[in-house]
Amino acid sequence: MSTKAETKSKGTFQPDSDVHITYEDQMKINKFANYNAKVEDLKEELRIKQNELKNLEEAGDEIELLDDDVQIPFLMGDVFLSHDQSKTLELLAEAKERKKKEINSIQQTNRDLQQKMSDLKGYLYGRFGSNIHLENDE
Repeated sequence: MSTKAETKSKGTFQPDSDVHITYEDQMKINKFANYNAKVEDLKEELRIKQNELKNLEEAGDEIELLDDDVQIPFLMGDVFLSHDQSKTLELLAEAKERKKKEINSIQQTNRDLQQKMSDLKGYLYGRFGSNIHLENDE
């Protein structure tokens, strides 16, 4: 009886030696891994930029509540410059636009990388089937 169980378990084992990886395949796997790492970095950068945009919007809301005659320090480079409320709101609007452009650029880069990864996934899964794992374990 134990011989049948051993035979069944031996029959289901598939050694990895059946899969032959060419240099080209390895380069595509490496490229996919690099794209995946870049996408993860972009996600973090996007989260930071979105938080910075939120902070700029909240700062603008707070500044609008202040009196008109108050001088407001505004960080430009490494120094704070004092401006009146209207000039500070103008500078904040410019900073928000720059931040939105940065966010859009990051999102576009992310979409481009996702498309490249999708193409590579199709090729790699077609070539290796279930012998390769390309999904994130999140």
